[in-house]
Amino acid sequence: MEHFMQLFGSLLSFVYHCFDRIVILGHLPLLTRPENIVHFFRDVHGVSALSKEVLRQRTAEYNQWVEAFARNHRIPTEWAAKGVRKEDYVRPRLRQMERHQRFGVYFILKSMEVGTNFRVAAPKYPTADPNYRIISRQRSRYTHYYFYIRDQVLGPIALCVGSFLPFSITYYLNGHHFIEQQLRATGIQFRKDDNAFLWVADIQALQAAADAFSAKLIRTRLDYWTLIVGPKFSKKDRQAINLSRYYSLQQVEYCRNLIFRRNFPIHKLFERSCDIGLLRHSADRISQIFGWHLHKRMGGKLSSMLERTEHGHHVLRAYAKNAVMRMYEKFSTFLRLEVLSNNLKDFGLNKGLDNLDQVRRILLAVTDRFAAFEAQALDVHVDFPLFQRLALPVPRHRGKIPGIKLYDTRMLRLMEVLLHTGTRVLGWRTAEIHQAILSSFSLTLTATLSPNSAMTCAR
Repeated sequence: MEHFMQLFGSLLSFVYHCFDRIVILGHLPLLTRPENIVHFFRDVHGVSALSKEVLRQRTAEYNQWVEAFARNHRIPTEWAAKGVRKEDYVRPRLRQMERHQRFGVYFILKSMEVGTNFRVAAPKYPTADPNYRIISRQRSRYTHYYFYIRDQVLGPIALCVGSFLPFSITYYLNGHHFIEQQLRATGIQFRKDDNAFLWVADIQALQAAADAFSAKLIRTRLDYWTLIVGPKFSKKDRQAINLSRYYSLQQVEYCRNLIFRRNFPIHKLFERSCDIGLLRHSADRISQIFGWHLHKRMGGKLSSMLERTEHGHHVLRAYAKNAVMRMYEKFSTFLRLEVLSNNLKDFGLNKGLDNLDQVRRILLAVTDRFAAFEAQALDVHVDFPLFQRLALPVPRHRGKIPGIKLYDTRMLRLMEVLLHTGTRVLGWRTAEIHQAILSSFSLTLTATLSPNSAMTCAR
């Protein structure tokens, strides 16, 4: 990243890095296995023989509670329409909550999705225990509730609650929403569009807010909303077994955001990065960016491709195992380098929420290596005035030293020799450079260096 800043630092307004989208799965460890279900109903609730009706009763009770909760708080509840993004559908309601400075649940969507539940079956042959039943895990379609919430700390979040045992909950968070709430609380002015900050009055405060997104804070807020909208358990149930949830990271996006002063450099940078990326993103290079050792037994695919999204922007993607590195531009001055992981085991990390800080360090290093690769590839490209600056006069004391005449034939020969053997420039004399030019271009001894070329060698 340092090399990138050396090349394009003058074109940048500011840079920040943070978590973007995070998907967390919360489950009850002591209600995930068949033997746990038997213990919960037989030993805690005194149900001698389990049946489909017994399990369905828990679902019916939760469905009734959701309907009563929505009715009492006047929260709209609808079935999710097919082919419509849920976030876009509920966004007008969110804007209304923001205008009135209100927090809490503002929409509930119902959706038929595949999830884990339990199946009860009687044994095929008689057993010594007449109440014996076979309990097995299965996946089937049933109702899931999407609770859309505006939280005071995390900002807009969503909870997907399964209505059947084991009542798994999926949480959808975004680090940019958390940063927005932090900046508003401290009174720092900013300009934000979608999930991108385009201007901020205090850049250090912006990065400090991004770094404050911790596992402890997330767990506290998720526990609170799970207690409010999650399945209900009595005091007797909680005393009998541990009903605290375990949170695991299912999907993590970490991004490095580059905000340019003008649109021209970012557009040229992205175009050339895509051209070079498609050409030079080989399997070796991709594995180095992700920090993995390339071997024959590596699972997944190692490839790069350029995709056009539905809103007209192009996205450069590099795939490796279950991770994706993406680069795209938006809002005319915004460039994002983003790494997405669908399985943290690829990076040797545990998916528990407590490892969030370690995940931050690993994924940040991936974006640094990706930025370093792009800087190295773009270091001598003609679209940026890095080479043309040699033609500009150099201020020295009260005067100026004339620049190099790049289009002079003798200067082109000199620069070509220096570029091919640039590691020896400091150890050469002018006469040696002269002889190298003569031998490289098969010139006669009458050819001499121009005064301007001699001055260039001195520089």
